[in-house]
Amino acid sequence: QVQLVESGGGLVQAGGSLRLSCIASGRTFSSYVMGWFRQAPGKEREFVAGISDSGSSTDYTDSVKGRFTISRDNAKNTVYLQMNGLKPEDTAVYYCAARRYLPIVRRDSAFDYWGQGTQVTVSS
Repeated sequence: QVQLVESGGGLVQAGGSLRLSCIASGRTFSSYVMGWFRQAPGKEREFVAGISDSGSSTDYTDSVKGRFTISRDNAKNTVYLQMNGLKPEDTAVYYCAARRYLPIVRRDSAFDYWGQGTQVTVSS
């Protein structure tokens, strides 16, 4: 069992930056693929970024490429999402998720554990 707790959300002006963190419980964090998803009001949850267990591979949805960076520190059981150049359309609840097996995938149903989410609001 893995428990995930996100933090770092908040209100920011367009063009600003935020860094989300997700800390995981358990001793096997380094064996999990990690992902960030988001859900805006009235929309389906969507994949944002994913990172392999070692951190050597990453994947991003097109709308955040060049602006967001996913990274992980396995010694701290933590995955990060650095978000720069934020836009109002990035406003959503952001969720951290863990998947037991490679590869990185974009389907939320393929992830086994989820955090409670953290709100990100970008004002124009």
